[in-house]
Amino acid sequence: MRFLRAIGLFVCVLALCSIAVAKENNLGIHEVTHVTFSEPTRVGSVLLPAGDYVVRHTMEGQDHVMVFEHGRNRTVVVKVKCTLVPLAQAANHSETVVVVNTANERVLQEMVVRGDKAKHVF
Repeated sequence: MRFLRAIGLFVCVLALCSIAVAKENNLGIHEVTHVTFSEPTRVGSVLLPAGDYVVRHTMEGQDHVMVFEHGRNRTVVVKVKCTLVPLAQAANHSETVVVVNTANERVLQEMVVRGDKAKHVF
């Protein structure tokens, strides 16, 4: 009898976790991704050194925010607002779009993550 209760509780917890995960992904985007900048790149107001970064999509009120953390020590390097622009279909590959500003710095303009249904525009 206790075994059946334990199984029932486990199934309920599993169902609740599935619902929570589905709700978090209703935007059609990955919440966590990785990006590598081969050269220093400006993201928002911060010039990030070349390297690997973990990027998390979060919400602050109604604002979409991308949080860039240095891949090595996981310290938050920069938070920047983004706009989600729907794509016609899920992205086939990941892509970053950068432009060069007047100071000859690379500036991140867009990010597309493979499998996402929207792109992040900064």
